[in-house]
Amino acid sequence: MPAPLPSHLLFGAAYYAEYHWTERTELDLDLMKQAGFTVIRVGESVWSTWEPRDGEFDLDWLQPVLDGAHDRGIAVILGTPTYAVPPWLQVAHPEIAAEIATGHPHPWGARQEVDYSHPAFRHYAERIIRAVVARYADHPAVIGYQVDNEPGMLLPHNRSTFRRFVRRLAATYGDVETLNREWGLAYWSHRIADWSELWTPDGNSLPQYDLAWRRYQADLTTEFIAWQAAIVREYASADQFVTTCIAYPRPALDDRSVTLELDVTAGNPYYAMQDHLDATQELPPVTPWTTSGVSSMFRQADRTFSSKQERFLITETDAQSIGGSAFNLPPYPGQLTQAAFAFVSRGAAMIEYWHWHTLPYGTETYWGGILPHSLEPGRVYRELSEVGAAFGAIGPTLDGFEPDADVALLWSTDSRFAFDFFPPLMDDAGEPAAASYERIFDASYRGVFDAGAQARVIHVAQARDLGAAELAARFPVLIAAGVYVADDGALEFLREYADAGGHLIVGIRTGYGDHEARARIEVAPARLAEPAGVSYEEFSNLQRPVAAVGVGTLEVTPGATAEAWADGLMPTDADTLVTYDHPRFRDFAAVTTRSHGSGRITVVGTLPSPALAADLVRWAVPEPISAGLLQKAALPVSVASGSLPDGRRAWFVFNWGWAPQTVELAVGARDAVTGEELAPGADLVLAAWATRCFLSSTPDN
Repeated sequence: MPAPLPSHLLFGAAYYAEYHWTERTELDLDLMKQAGFTVIRVGESVWSTWEPRDGEFDLDWLQPVLDGAHDRGIAVILGTPTYAVPPWLQVAHPEIAAEIATGHPHPWGARQEVDYSHPAFRHYAERIIRAVVARYADHPAVIGYQVDNEPGMLLPHNRSTFRRFVRRLAATYGDVETLNREWGLAYWSHRIADWSELWTPDGNSLPQYDLAWRRYQADLTTEFIAWQAAIVREYASADQFVTTCIAYPRPALDDRSVTLELDVTAGNPYYAMQDHLDATQELPPVTPWTTSGVSSMFRQADRTFSSKQERFLITETDAQSIGGSAFNLPPYPGQLTQAAFAFVSRGAAMIEYWHWHTLPYGTETYWGGILPHSLEPGRVYRELSEVGAAFGAIGPTLDGFEPDADVALLWSTDSRFAFDFFPPLMDDAGEPAAASYERIFDASYRGVFDAGAQARVIHVAQARDLGAAELAARFPVLIAAGVYVADDGALEFLREYADAGGHLIVGIRTGYGDHEARARIEVAPARLAEPAGVSYEEFSNLQRPVAAVGVGTLEVTPGATAEAWADGLMPTDADTLVTYDHPRFRDFAAVTTRSHGSGRITVVGTLPSPALAADLVRWAVPEPISAGLLQKAALPVSVASGSLPDGRRAWFVFNWGWAPQTVELAVGARDAVTGEELAPGADLVLAAWATRCFLSSTPDN
């Protein structure tokens, strides 16, 4: 039975007393207490401090931190330090280095350079895990454990790793003739006569091979985290949880399978601030691992919820600028409060910042913490103190909270892997866009957000486990865009969802590939063409946006466009809703719809622009749940919500911009922080970058 989370929202930061040049633990903890901190994360980054030399342990240095935290009512999450290998181990066992290409070990000097399936590494890792956890498992401050840190960063090509891959293929396919057939290895003379003839991944050009390799690498990550979690559980008590912190873009990661081995999901959402959170502006991402835009920040939270379909922890997120010495965008006043409540509105039970103090040295010198380089509390500390006070006022109110959703969006990790290798879209330079899957998925998510609706991200396997009828009852609209890698059962499930009364919206590339990422020898979209009343036989990249033209019941915003892709949709028994303003593509439909069973199937044959995506969602969800709080709202104002066990609803209202906004309440509500009661029809004045949290006055209001 997983350990329960505390009923109160947890609030704090990663804390590394060992990084200070001078002793200031008591001062730091006093400042944390004054800021309303209830949790810190410790210990995961410093194996060489825990074990400075082979077999020589120094385990007592953390005791004052844990004692001081406990004395102040601050809980502790203890990390295992296995992601940062000490120099003595690298010198003694260079063979544990992860090879980034066959025969080419990753150079030492950063972190996560190791092949964590290597037996020698596992030996030393187990020893340090047991030493640290055994030392502090009984400490009353420790409420849980984080094993490793952001796993899945590399795809190790070590010979032993490759040999295990070949053994896995032999177990999966049985014999080489089956592999030859299933992967189409007659192509370019790749047929093998013996397993020893299989080539290494370095020069591979076949998508079926690459998908198997990526699945295998993700399973290695899951195996490693499960191995660590099992060791920790030998010492953990029943009320201590085990987790890892997830960086969702990692290449060797299947978040659903990893979190099956853990008690709770924890994620590290990073996002660009300042004008990147202005809902009236469009700015591109600044780094590969920070998002840009309000909807993308919400999407990160919903992806974290999706891993276990449960509330989650945020183990790292922005305090000040995060991204390096040339990326300095500290938050505007109010933006940290907005982000904290945005994450809570989508299911976060803990907000923990990276990190307490900004370092004067090292790679992350300009990864800004809550305290600046001066270590003097400043504006960020004061704003987060207000967040801590607000969380304290909310108390256990959000215990059992479940975020609302008008639309479910299917997530396919296999399709993400396949599109990393074989992208369908082009980037601005005309090259294959490696992030094609994310772009396709985010177009749909952005449409949900911009339409004022809310999304639930759900993995394909989770949806199938739920069952078509239950999924249709809980989520009456389901978007399946970019689900390229799908077995027959998954596509039949989508059809059954519409049969059961759901509105299925099919996006580009869904139903085109099978479970091996082979193009299906069927009329597209496979298994869905007949019930959808539409098919296509050709498709095209769009080198520039094409204006979308509404011809049916779906109202198209002026300026809405089709982008990047066009399926040549040919309706047979479906209504056309949108077409193209283009001399060739106007021969095809861009969006069609048809009733099927008790539900409906809508096919979207293009990547919709934000305006067109929002039009689609407004048509499919004319009365989103969020409309229940305000008489009228539009960006830069957004509303998020969720249900409580007593039948009430929690509402979160945001103004994502500089201009003050005034909105009118449609129902009575109580401010969850101040206790102020507001009557229906009351005006709610939102200052620049303002955030408000309300509770409905009565159940089901």
